[in-house]
Amino acid sequence: MTMRAIDTPLDGLKIIEPVIFEDDRGFFFESFNQKDFCNAINREITFVQDNHSKSKKGVLRGLHFQTPPFAQGKLVRVIEGEAFDVAVDIRPDSKTFGRWYGLNLSEKNKLQLWIPEGFAHGFLALTETVELIYKTTNYWVNTAEKTIHWKDSDICVEWPLTEAPILSIKDQQGIRLKEIIRSTTSNS
Repeated sequence: MTMRAIDTPLDGLKIIEPVIFEDDRGFFFESFNQKDFCNAINREITFVQDNHSKSKKGVLRGLHFQTPPFAQGKLVRVIEGEAFDVAVDIRPDSKTFGRWYGLNLSEKNKLQLWIPEGFAHGFLALTETVELIYKTTNYWVNTAEKTIHWKDSDICVEWPLTEAPILSIKDQQGIRLKEIIRSTTSNS
């Protein structure tokens, strides 16, 4: 087995810890192995897109998700620097609906976060430069993308901020989780 899955308090959300081989030359690990990953999360997954973002210290991106039928599962890791990575359960029927989980992903710890469909995702860049890559189970669709405000008072993510974050206009204008749920239930 090239990795192990560690459960989090949110159902389906998993920390993926790779098996790392290190010696005086450096290190080696499989960052992804389809068979081992599916066994680790106990589910068949197909990834269709890889994304790569670079952020400077203090940039906060999120909380982003896509609405069904374009919902995306994501496998996230940091390849340079360190980020505080957050997932929020937005599945209305989930027992952990509205709860969040965060952890530091870094080039040093090499941890990954498996974020299933039905979660919003965001991160805060903690070091001068952060490069984050992630695989998705669905393609990006502009009209399906939504943003929950990073300071939604019903979620209360405890971002490790030392000053005001650097935000895109889209992230500044994010809406509350209650508004998103209300709009999706009224469309059913």
